[in-house]
Amino acid sequence: MQFVDYQAAFKTARLERSPDGVLTITLHSRGETLWWGALPHRELADLFAAVATDSDNRVVIVTGTGDEFITLPDGGVGALAAGGVTATEWDTIIREGNRLVTNLLDVEVPMIAAVNGPVAVHSELAVLCDIVLCTPDVSFQDVAHFPSGLVPGDSMQVVWPMLLGPNRGRYFLLTGQSLHAGEALALGVVGEIVERDELLSRATQLASGLAARHPVLLRNTRHALVRPLRRAMADDLHTGLALEAIASIAAGDEGRREEPETPPNGAA
Repeated sequence: MQFVDYQAAFKTARLERSPDGVLTITLHSRGETLWWGALPHRELADLFAAVATDSDNRVVIVTGTGDEFITLPDGGVGALAAGGVTATEWDTIIREGNRLVTNLLDVEVPMIAAVNGPVAVHSELAVLCDIVLCTPDVSFQDVAHFPSGLVPGDSMQVVWPMLLGPNRGRYFLLTGQSLHAGEALALGVVGEIVERDELLSRATQLASGLAARHPVLLRNTRHALVRPLRRAMADDLHTGLALEAIASIAAGDEGRREEPETPPNGAA
């Protein structure tokens, strides 16, 4: 696939590529911070698939818009947590969730995350990148899952215990802990803390240095670095999403049991 084929194909990402092959993906919702929902869930899986098939991409930068990297809509994940989503709808969510993560890991060149603000949902889009930069006001948190009544099964259960260690990772997911930038640096979640007005220039500087290397070196290094992540996702991503769906549907069953039963045959 050529860049012209997908450059303007996505509503939730603005794409620019420099002459040296550095592709910058800027996530957004109508020019503001990306609000997570069905559209980015579907679109970004397709975006990463397109990026992965374009051999002219040498390095990929992923960044956000506004004061946050990604944010949740006002309703959060209420419908999912309350069991308001059918099994058929969950089937779509599971399929898209698998594609979102696996297609990101299928990108064959180094990826740099320039995290411009707090990340409370789908932090894997940042922390699965090979180099992670963030601003001093950044915090990492998973508010969309266990704190909101959902199983953290969409890769969170894989990513955060790998980054923080098993016990600390489970603590992070079960308590809704917020890791500020300094903690994230100390724990190895990010590589550098950069002032906001220097964030994208620093990411571009790193990307340009990488892009100057031989493309086979870039691709093979990326393959080597993400193989453990691919294996972990192959083992646990689909199962985690299925467990998330079952718990959500069970919450809906509980809600239906609490409703008063209608007397049979219209009897009073």
